Amino acid sequence: MANGRLTLLLLIFCFIIVHEVEIYNGHHLTVAAIDCPSKCSYRCSKSGRHKMCMRACKTCCQRCNCVPPGTAGNENVCPCYANMKTHGGRHKCP
Repeated sequence: MANGRLTLLLLIFCFIIVHEVEIYNGHHLTVAAIDCPSKCSYRCSKSGRHKMCMRACKTCCQRCNCVPPGTAGNENVCPCYANMKTHGGRHKCP
């Protein structure tokens, strides 16, 4: 009888651990997506190559769910955005 109770307790404990790990890894956490087109439109507003800037910015925004404030710089606010590189090793995100 004690062996059955111990097995049941271990099973419940394992279920709780798996559930907590899933939450910690983000499977159950939802992050509201930002409005990439409007954020990128402002970010690229002073760019000389607006269409190219918008294309790169939207890609970076969708992957990172973040666009740094302002029209340039401030990349420390979005590390993912700042660390994306092109195949040539240059910064991808404007």
